[in-house]
Amino acid sequence: MTAPQAGGWLARLVGRVGSSLRYKLLTLALAPIVLVMPVVLAIAVYWGTHFTYDQLYIKVNTDLSVARDVFRRQQQGYLDRLGRLAESYRFRTDLEKGDLAALEQELRLLAQVAGFSYLHLVGPDGRWLYEPDSGRARPSVQLKLALQGQPSAGVEIFSAADLAVEGLAKRVRLPLLVTPRARPTSRAVEDRGMMVRALYPVRNAAGTVVAVMDGGLLLNGNFGFVDAIRDLVYGQGSLPEGSIGTVTVFLDDVRISTNVPLKAGERALGTRVSQVVRDKVLGNGEIWLDRAFVVNDWYISAYEPILDVTGQRVGMLYAGYLEAPYRTTLWQAFGSLVLLFLALMGIYALLAVKGAKSVFKPVEAMARVVKATRAGRDQRIGDVPSRDEIGDLARELDVMLGLLKRQHRQIRHAADELEHKVEERTAELKQKNADLQRSIDLLQRTREQLVIAEKLAALGELTAGVAHEINNPTAVIMGNLDVIRAVLGKGAEPVAEEIRLIDEQLYRIRDIVNNLLQYARPADFAGYLSRVDVNQVVDSTLKLVGHLTKHSDARLETRCEASRPISINAQELQQVLVNLLVNALHAVEGRPDPQVLIQTGDWSDRGVWVKVRDNGCGIAADVADKVFNPFYSTKGQGEGTGLGLSVSYSLIRRYGGTLTVDSGEGGGATFTVWLLEEPEVIEDDAALLYQLIHVEEDQGGQASGG
Repeated sequence: MTAPQAGGWLARLVGRVGSSLRYKLLTLALAPIVLVMPVVLAIAVYWGTHFTYDQLYIKVNTDLSVARDVFRRQQQGYLDRLGRLAESYRFRTDLEKGDLAALEQELRLLAQVAGFSYLHLVGPDGRWLYEPDSGRARPSVQLKLALQGQPSAGVEIFSAADLAVEGLAKRVRLPLLVTPRARPTSRAVEDRGMMVRALYPVRNAAGTVVAVMDGGLLLNGNFGFVDAIRDLVYGQGSLPEGSIGTVTVFLDDVRISTNVPLKAGERALGTRVSQVVRDKVLGNGEIWLDRAFVVNDWYISAYEPILDVTGQRVGMLYAGYLEAPYRTTLWQAFGSLVLLFLALMGIYALLAVKGAKSVFKPVEAMARVVKATRAGRDQRIGDVPSRDEIGDLARELDVMLGLLKRQHRQIRHAADELEHKVEERTAELKQKNADLQRSIDLLQRTREQLVIAEKLAALGELTAGVAHEINNPTAVIMGNLDVIRAVLGKGAEPVAEEIRLIDEQLYRIRDIVNNLLQYARPADFAGYLSRVDVNQVVDSTLKLVGHLTKHSDARLETRCEASRPISINAQELQQVLVNLLVNALHAVEGRPDPQVLIQTGDWSDRGVWVKVRDNGCGIAADVADKVFNPFYSTKGQGEGTGLGLSVSYSLIRRYGGTLTVDSGEGGGATFTVWLLEEPEVIEDDAALLYQLIHVEEDQGGQASGG
């Protein structure tokens, strides 16, 4: 584009802006954000960077303080170990006796347990006691204080000759590696050792120092020492994912013990600190809190000088963590901030454009609606914020169109309301049909219960007469049999077995008659009512049937959750439960994994229920209606009288409750005893019907929920 062309394009743009109200408005709206927002963004980036790094430096300063404290406490810890041994009765006794073997064993054990690199017992003349080579302790300020009776622990630098005396010279020899940003040096090998030395005076009974315990921990290559400090300072969760915390001990400016990685699986031993850090920490004795280049990456770092026992700066203690994850997170935050700024700029520009358009919106809307109405389409102008003449005209037109649309909406609403009412009436009819069907089902179940009750009452009268008629001849036979046994005496021995069988059958007849009488007139056999804990009755019932489970593979489980006491005769309830449990145990005989569960629970606020559930063969539907009939039994011939369930039913019925069965053939059976908390003895069928209706209403929720 040539200069004349550019000048013409700019003139047209300025003229367009000057002649168009829309562009004027856009210029006025966008100018503040274009000028102000970049300045605000720059301030936010500057403040965020400095605030973030200030927090990182505060954290690393805290980390260094923790590392320093751990370093000092470990020195004191080694001194305390020496003190405990030196003050022990056994050690002092062995020293007084001159027991060389015992002293050597105790010193060797302490060195092994505490991790000392060396441990000697030094005499007042500075020579080792009880050692074959009789070497001398390295002279120092600490040794002098210890010989005067003052224990101490601190850092000392051992020369290669000193280390050779202790046999440690080979362990400390460390080639120096070329390290970026480090101070140039002509040294190629570090052969000195940094030793945490602890000396504790040993006194005799008179308080005179007779020896000094001299122990040293070599820090060169002592990874356990720095790793222990790192684990305390940078525990799990203290750093973000991707960052690593490191701790280093320097001898002069050489890393002699560190967990800073040189590469995967290799520590940066023999590398050196950057010159700028060395000059500040070792040269000036100051603490470094800043970013620092460590071996091959940037770390948020803290350094402080390590002083020996004479106060000289002999090394550095370092704690720091990798900067990259924090730097990445910070730049991601700045990127998000820039994106947010751009998004806000876009939204603001969009709003500005919409604001400019709103000036012309009434006219444009009216033209659009007029065209749409002419074409037969239903359109509205909508809300017009303008309050001038054009805005009033647009609103009046909108009101007219609104009246037409409102009439159409009313017609459609009336149709929808009619459809909604039809749906409501249909739903009500469905609900009433469901309630009617439920009532029919409930009446059917109640009728079945009443039929059973009538059968029991009729058969009760019959069995009462039969029982009385059988009792009389049975009593005569038993009496005459006693006369025969008394008259014949020893002469009855040939037929003793036959007489015994007659006795046995007579007693069996009497038991059957008693069962019949109990069934026919349960009131004559009823006991007194008392407040009963159903769970305790279940426990006592399990003891009564315990002998049956000993000879069976069935697993008997209980789940007693009832919390309401009830009024009933405990013996009668126990009789019912024994009968149900015996039937259940018989039902699971021969089944794989036989199980019987007895369970109790609260029956809403009315009473309790007791369930006896088995995984036997189940009860067929046509048989389930007959199980409460007298003399009906699903057992084999001679294995039952068929009165157990009918008598149980009668007993529970007397107290206003009922006994129900739920079973499917092949799927086990569940008998449920429903008991009222404060029952009334039911004497007529009308009262029974009332109780049974309420029982049936609760069976669906309570029985299945139990």
